[in-house]
Amino acid sequence: MAEIIRMPRLSDTMEEGNIVAWLKKVGDKVSPGDILAEVETDKATMELESFNEGYLLYISVKEGSVPVNDILAVIGGKDEDYKSLLASAPKNESVDTAPKEKNQTESPEKDTEDEDLTPESIADPAPESELVKTNLPKPGSEVTQSNEIRIKSSPLAKSIAADAGIDISSLTGTGDGGRIVRRDVESFVINKKSQSAKTNLPSAPQYGEFPVSQMRKTIARRLVESKFSAPHFYLTMKVKMDKTIESRKLINDQSGLKISINDFVIKACAAALRLHPAINSSWLGDKIRVNKDINIGVAVAVEDGLLVPVLFGADRMGLSEMNSTIAALADKARQKKLQPPEMQGNTFTVSNLGMFGIDEFTAIINPPDAAIMAVGTISDELSMVDGKVTSAGVMKVTLSCDHRVVDGATGAKFLQTFKQLLENPVAMLV
Repeated sequence: MAEIIRMPRLSDTMEEGNIVAWLKKVGDKVSPGDILAEVETDKATMELESFNEGYLLYISVKEGSVPVNDILAVIGGKDEDYKSLLASAPKNESVDTAPKEKNQTESPEKDTEDEDLTPESIADPAPESELVKTNLPKPGSEVTQSNEIRIKSSPLAKSIAADAGIDISSLTGTGDGGRIVRRDVESFVINKKSQSAKTNLPSAPQYGEFPVSQMRKTIARRLVESKFSAPHFYLTMKVKMDKTIESRKLINDQSGLKISINDFVIKACAAALRLHPAINSSWLGDKIRVNKDINIGVAVAVEDGLLVPVLFGADRMGLSEMNSTIAALADKARQKKLQPPEMQGNTFTVSNLGMFGIDEFTAIINPPDAAIMAVGTISDELSMVDGKVTSAGVMKVTLSCDHRVVDGATGAKFLQTFKQLLENPVAMLV
């Protein structure tokens, strides 16, 4: 019997997906586990996997944007009449539908894997779709090039690489789970041509009109919603960083680690949030949730915009663990390899532009958080102490607060604790 395949929600912020390419064409036989298409979301390029047996009878959109839960395709028996099914089916279905319960019954192992991927601290996660292929390896997802080398790549990427005479094992994948996809092959070809030109001229700037990526669309929508629905107010405070700088140097010199100032900032935020739970809250419309877990989102700039991977249980992390975790998440963010569970469940967010020499700025709250901290650079400032002029390294931080949840005095007390911790960092290391 023919079944309709709809666009799944592949991340908590996804409203539509962009069909990059179909890897199956109408008339092709489809088996469970086959990859139907590559879908660009607001955060990554992911693979649409089939859980149906039959033939691909219909494709609604060959390339382009499709809203979540809109009809993508129909899979059924060979030459089966699917037009009456399409005519009677709503174009867009609610996320919570009866067929989802049926699919959960039919594929319990898949559901168990999805639950294991999602941290318990994530509140109200977006429904997982059976069509999402995560970064967990699955049988048949790797193409064996020899008895010793196994390369993960999409069929389309393999075809393009073969036509161009490229050894696909020499490429680095940016798709889901490190999978080599079409853009990796095309980028390799472009770079190879550019290198063969052997020119030292700087690349010409690109002018004109360009299509808006799914990531940029989502950033625009969420920031507008946040800015104009949450009544923001801002609190700025100066923090003397001399003792933190000294502690950082001591730790790095004696341990060989490379702890950053940002690690100390996030550590101080986590400790202060434990003492001021009202800041670690979420606005849910008809109620306010005071979150037990402290999950700090760390804003990471990427080519198309901004991603916010999450440090789960940040208050329980040591500086070295925090440093390595942030580095790994930031690297995955820049390669668009972050998975939805790694970007959901934040209860507070830190955005640091200090490394770019920015003195201070205000950040827009990352829903459903009640606050976000904007961190500036450390600058030398002169001050009078006991009648003497002294110099100190000072960092400005600005806390953006949702006035529906946080009052001015509450935010100020949080900043006072944050300041005390950074000006006496030993207090948060014990």
